[in-house]
Amino acid sequence: MSLAGARVAVFGGKRGLLGQALVRALARAKAQPLALSSEDFDPLDARALERFLQDERPDWVCNAAAYTAVDLAEDEPAAAYRLNRDLPALLGRACGERGLLLVHFSTDFVFGGDSQEPYKPGDEPHPLSVYGGSKLAGEQTLAGLSDVLILRTAWLFGPGRSNFVAKILDLAKTREELAVVHDQEGSPTYTPDLAQGTLALVEAGARGLFHLANAGRASWCELATEAIGLAGLPCRVRPILAAAWPAKAVRPAFSVLDTTAFTRATGVTPRPWLQALRDYVFGDLKLGK
Repeated sequence: MSLAGARVAVFGGKRGLLGQALVRALARAKAQPLALSSEDFDPLDARALERFLQDERPDWVCNAAAYTAVDLAEDEPAAAYRLNRDLPALLGRACGERGLLLVHFSTDFVFGGDSQEPYKPGDEPHPLSVYGGSKLAGEQTLAGLSDVLILRTAWLFGPGRSNFVAKILDLAKTREELAVVHDQEGSPTYTPDLAQGTLALVEAGARGLFHLANAGRASWCELATEAIGLAGLPCRVRPILAAAWPAKAVRPAFSVLDTTAFTRATGVTPRPWLQALRDYVFGDLKLGK
């Protein structure tokens, strides 16, 4: 599929961490991104969605809108399922009726963390939290639709909105030591790289379920340590067990994603997360050096 000139509706494109990266990548590719937020219209209002699609006539749709407050979702399951399950279901039906490609994003938290090897797209999900369950339910609403691309990703950091790395660096500016969980391992992912990989899949005509993240793996503690070191901050990082940092939602102990299928479809090998982290800290945040 050609990107140049394509009108692309990006739900979550105005303020979302990933949505903003998608809008920037689409603009660089000479597409015409339509950045959306709930202020434009309620996407869960079927009539409002129909009017938007009829009036704006996008060529394809990206759903980067999600309920991502992992711990709060334990107290607000209805709100989490409304955005993470009901919205993709509604978008899937509306896009299917018009023959439009729908690109939807899911999460590594659909897995239970009991694997010894990086998770492949076909591996059995087993979410441990309301958030993970709601995102899996969103995937399942799109099962069987032919013109859908679902991308599971993980541990996002990048410009435009607060994220784990940005929060850690803000804390490290005023503290001598930070305690960070070391017994949870995943795939840190830079949103500009994720956006570029998404467009590569669209250009390749890919459909179905893929995993997309930067190469390599890290614990939260390792990610924090590297970010603080790159920023040149004197803060120490002390590794702790997840059990010492109680949280309402259970996180998988291991949720590294295997991106082999993405590389097979696009010919692109994701770069290491550490290289991407340098771009974020030095380039986006203007720290270090």
